[in-house]
Amino acid sequence: MRTAILNLEGSKIREVANVGMGRAGVLPFWFGESDEVTPEVIRAAAVASLQAGETFYAHNMGLPELREALAGYTTGLHGPVAAERIAVTSGGVNALMLAMQVLVDAGDEVVVLTPVWPNLTGQPQIMGAQVRCVALEPQADGAWTLNLSRLLAAITPRTRLLVLNAPNNPTGWTLSREEQQAILAHCRTTGTWILADEVYERLYYRDDTASGAAPSFLDIAAPDDRLVVVQSFSKAFLMTGWRLGWMVMPPEMAAQMGKVIEFNTSCAPVFVQRGALAALQHMNEITPRIVAHMRACRDALVPALQALPGVHTSSAPGGMYAFVRIDGQADSLALAKRLVLEAGIGLAPGVAFSAEGEGWLRWCFASRDVARLRLGVQRLADWLRSQKG
Repeated sequence: MRTAILNLEGSKIREVANVGMGRAGVLPFWFGESDEVTPEVIRAAAVASLQAGETFYAHNMGLPELREALAGYTTGLHGPVAAERIAVTSGGVNALMLAMQVLVDAGDEVVVLTPVWPNLTGQPQIMGAQVRCVALEPQADGAWTLNLSRLLAAITPRTRLLVLNAPNNPTGWTLSREEQQAILAHCRTTGTWILADEVYERLYYRDDTASGAAPSFLDIAAPDDRLVVVQSFSKAFLMTGWRLGWMVMPPEMAAQMGKVIEFNTSCAPVFVQRGALAALQHMNEITPRIVAHMRACRDALVPALQALPGVHTSSAPGGMYAFVRIDGQADSLALAKRLVLEAGIGLAPGVAFSAEGEGWLRWCFASRDVARLRLGVQRLADWLRSQKG
């Protein structure tokens, strides 16, 4: 087997989950998904598609009507985007990997802003790239910030690709418009591609954008900029298990993308795409409710955690996570396993998101029942008291 594959690390999130799965009473906050089922109107559309016999191959790039609907959706948030620039993919992670396959050769330099979902550092490693990590910086209050000058200094004409995730998983940090403008201008001078993972853009809790979405590179980029933006139906439509995403790219790249999709998945299932069409048709009923509930979950969890002695976290402006540090706990993987076994709480270890995340824990607050979050905090408080005895 290839050395790049042998050297890949397994998921430390899964490692913790494997300890807890099957244990009675464990509260699972480890994965990045809501425990609320997909809305019925979306499920009904998929069922109707199956009952109608839509069980055959589709266009590589997605159903034309779904691409048009996604173009309208994206245009409503960020300005004109043509359907010809959009590809429907089998999940957001598939879109990210497709972009890597198109853009990255073995030996290329890829800069990744960390801490970050581990797939975004693992995918370029699979392609044989040289990955350079630039870290966000933790503040005393538990928030994370970008050292923009340090990031720009790391991006040179040798840098083939810059990978950014904002709103960020796991920290909740979000790019400002000024930071995006500086990054785009710099990458234009170096010839560097930008791969922007914006799957959490609708889970945004500030009131500083007219659309209600987080700042996007699509707001400021030209169609022919070296920019790929990846999106997913998973978060804002509660469709994690459906495995459907999309990507927006320059026309020249879009003209080639169908070939690459053919050699990966051929196409996304038609009945899943029908569900996605229903999601877009009913988005004004679905997404605002989800975002309001996520905000309520965040606003219940974060102050409760902040009230615990020795616990540090901040109220993230975007995403679905609280990134938490506990005084005196440096080994996040060992701590996460102990919390499963001793407190009945399932959290993701910060080290899973890069070395810079070591000593932190990620708590997914996307719970259909806020009471479950409060119970989790109570269990953590009880465990912390037990450590002092």
